[in-house]
Amino acid sequence: MDIETLYYAACCQVDQPNPTHRREMAAGTSRMLAMLERAVVGYRPFHDVKLVVFPEFAHAAPVYATAPELLEKLAVEIPNEHTDRIREKAKELGVYVQTGSFLEVDSRWPDTVFNATCLIGPDGILSKYRKVNPWIPWEVHASPHDLDDYSDDPFPVVETEIGKLGVATCYDWLFPEVTRELALKGAEVLIRISAYMDPWGATSPMDWWTVINRARAIENLAYVVACNQGANAAHYPPFSWPGGSMIVDYDGRVLAEAPEGPGEKIVVGPISLRTLRQERERRLGHDMLSHLRTELYREGRKPRYPGSRTAAERTVESQEERIRRTKSS
Repeated sequence: MDIETLYYAACCQVDQPNPTHRREMAAGTSRMLAMLERAVVGYRPFHDVKLVVFPEFAHAAPVYATAPELLEKLAVEIPNEHTDRIREKAKELGVYVQTGSFLEVDSRWPDTVFNATCLIGPDGILSKYRKVNPWIPWEVHASPHDLDDYSDDPFPVVETEIGKLGVATCYDWLFPEVTRELALKGAEVLIRISAYMDPWGATSPMDWWTVINRARAIENLAYVVACNQGANAAHYPPFSWPGGSMIVDYDGRVLAEAPEGPGEKIVVGPISLRTLRQERERRLGHDMLSHLRTELYREGRKPRYPGSRTAAERTVESQEERIRRTKSS
């Protein structure tokens, strides 16, 4: 495929029960594979879908109050049986897939659990992203920031035939530094996997979901493919989920959008790399990536939230206390 050719991205918004044990995950993966095939084959007469994105918590959510419980019941290594199945389907269909999030354990940090997503292409896993900003105090998995010996690239950007792709997860997008880092590393398509709950959804006056997606596209002159959780409140208590998955162009225009409200939906929208690259090359005004005066931003480089170094520290109560200490300092 010519990377300058127009192609389409699909957000596969899911509505399925959250597993409480890793043995329950296979059924969800089967449902996602069916959606993946529908997104590619079903739309083939109309759209050349080359990128398929699933939301945060599509595989598993951090439903327990402590990290040891997550490690015992839900954490899996990557690669695993689920990524293997997705890789086989990606190869069969010739597409790239941003997986939903896993709760991941890595033998290098055996007492640590991450919220991780993979970019999988026809040839296998291309990158792994671990959520840098867990939704504290509720999410008790770790950030790469918490580990003194963390050696992996926390912000991977992958060059593919469908452009340079970078991903960040849900609450990460409330921190403009995250997507700015991806864009400065060359990302042309910013992928957002999210489990963004009500009331911070797609409905005014609290439409954070829409506002942030459009703002990050504008400030980074990049496409945004944002897939949100569509579960009803019975599947992922205590919250309800607004859906609203969307595809946004580099000027903040919403190109495709799921209607607000829960439910399983597939949203398809165009990505024109040629147009994006021409605009990045041509523009002198409103090209924030080339206008940055990074050396002036000294406060942003000072340590703030201390993170948690051990699994025992990763509880809701301990994170609340660290937030209070950070505020007081």
